[in-house]
Amino acid sequence: MKQTIRQLWPYVMRHRRSLYLGFGSLIIKDFLVIAQPLLIRAGIDSVMNGVDLRRLLLFCSVLVCVTATKGFFQYQMRIHLVGLSRDVEYDLRNDIYTHLTRLAPDFFYRYRTGDLLSRSTSDLNAVRMMMGPGVMYWFETMLTFLLAIVVMVTVDWRLTLLALLPAPLISVVVISFGRKVHEQFERLQSRFAEISSRVQENLAGVRVVRAYGQERHEVELFDHHNRGYVKEAVHLARTTSTFHPLLQFLINLTFLIVLFGGGMALLDGRITLGSFVMFQTIMGMLIWPMIAFGWVINLMQRGMASMARINDMLHFPPSIAAPANPTPLPEPVRGEIAFENVKLAYDGRLALDGITIRIAPGQTVAIVGPTGSGKTSLVNLLARLVDPTAGGVRVDGVDLREADPQELRRHMGIVPQESFLFSCSIADNIALGVPGASREAVEEAARVAGLTPDLSSFPEGLDTVIGERGITLSGGQKQRTAIARAILRNPRILVLDDSLSAVDTLTEERILHELTEVREGRTTILISHRVSTIRQADVIYVLESGRLVEQGTHDELLAHGGQYAALHEKQLIEEELETI
Repeated sequence: MKQTIRQLWPYVMRHRRSLYLGFGSLIIKDFLVIAQPLLIRAGIDSVMNGVDLRRLLLFCSVLVCVTATKGFFQYQMRIHLVGLSRDVEYDLRNDIYTHLTRLAPDFFYRYRTGDLLSRSTSDLNAVRMMMGPGVMYWFETMLTFLLAIVVMVTVDWRLTLLALLPAPLISVVVISFGRKVHEQFERLQSRFAEISSRVQENLAGVRVVRAYGQERHEVELFDHHNRGYVKEAVHLARTTSTFHPLLQFLINLTFLIVLFGGGMALLDGRITLGSFVMFQTIMGMLIWPMIAFGWVINLMQRGMASMARINDMLHFPPSIAAPANPTPLPEPVRGEIAFENVKLAYDGRLALDGITIRIAPGQTVAIVGPTGSGKTSLVNLLARLVDPTAGGVRVDGVDLREADPQELRRHMGIVPQESFLFSCSIADNIALGVPGASREAVEEAARVAGLTPDLSSFPEGLDTVIGERGITLSGGQKQRTAIARAILRNPRILVLDDSLSAVDTLTEERILHELTEVREGRTTILISHRVSTIRQADVIYVLESGRLVEQGTHDELLAHGGQYAALHEKQLIEEELETI
């Protein structure tokens, strides 16, 4: 509990005005609540002692004013304290999202998307309920009980002790059930995360599921996870359903004790009729706090369990972060790149083993090799999505581990193997890296990327809204949109990671021809399986099993008769077979 409060306290203090006004209203409201039974006692005793109508009306008027004022401060209490919980939720959600955008890919390999969504939605909502209604009713209940006990003791301490007899039993019940609720809620949230992950994966891969006829299997698998979730939810419902009637029984037992003890005290003359009614009124007022106490325990248990899950995510340190005093890249960035004896390991397996490559500013180089040879790993190192296990990567002489990753990436345009598009217009997808880009600049980038001929087939041209992940576009159209996005950024370093694999040879040649002018004056890295894509590069590097095995121009490598020459010959044969 203390740890949770310590973690949330900075968020609360950002909105301290609401905190002070909310708790101030809470204190005033609770004092007015206790004032009501005192006024009732005074009114009844006055009537019993003989009072005129005018004095009786005065008591009633004061009671009405106290009730109305209490309602005003109760409204203020809820507005400020519940509003505070919404403000904390807002700030915490922003921090969660910001933190997620800064994390390296290794984090997302560990956590599934559905699990992250569950932590960012339902867990965050549980924290909000703890911070709002939970904290508010906790302090309100404690203060109400304290004031009520003080008033009751001043009237008859023996009757007060009788009324508090069930209190220890209530505490034992609340603590016991609270622990069970905490454990069951954690299991329930885990089940919900499984369901969210399953739904997200199936919606993203719906075409694959249908292509392989696995609809029934996936429905049955979802049904299995859903049954597990319902089972945990029923267990939680049974626990809470047992808890509330048991708590209500103990409350009614308290009423019975007060009724019997108060009646005996009244008959013995120890208390007045007004005091007896006041005791009953106070006990009636304590019904909700007693019930709220158990409810608040549940909220606190759920909130702490959810906050622990959120902390697992928030406290995951970014493996790629800017140093305390980053070394700035020179202005303007020239685009000189150096891989110096680079080694990169994933889970103990070397993806790159001693790679040394130097790329001059404005040079166009190509990297070729079979699947798994380490081509994309080089791109990840250059964009500093990962850091090398050994060796170093430099841009314009600056070690990337000493630079700010955000500054580095502003000078880069990368088209990855899998072109990710957002569910917005084609123009918005192209202008993703340059939000204020003009319409003319977007159209020019689309033209250079070879996308213009396809625009006539779209109902609204560049303004056509594509589906999630660009589902309404073909593979080639996705790649060309991603290329246009990179071109629009006017980067000093342009990286095309097998980004023409989904277009035909004729379209590829046209795009490469248009890119000739774009490549001038900027460093360009082409990664491809096709020899036709890379043959015009200034230098070609051939990778195999994470090692650099060949380098040279297209003609030099053909004359060498090594792996590149074998790859070129194989592709020539494939092209001839396709023409037959």
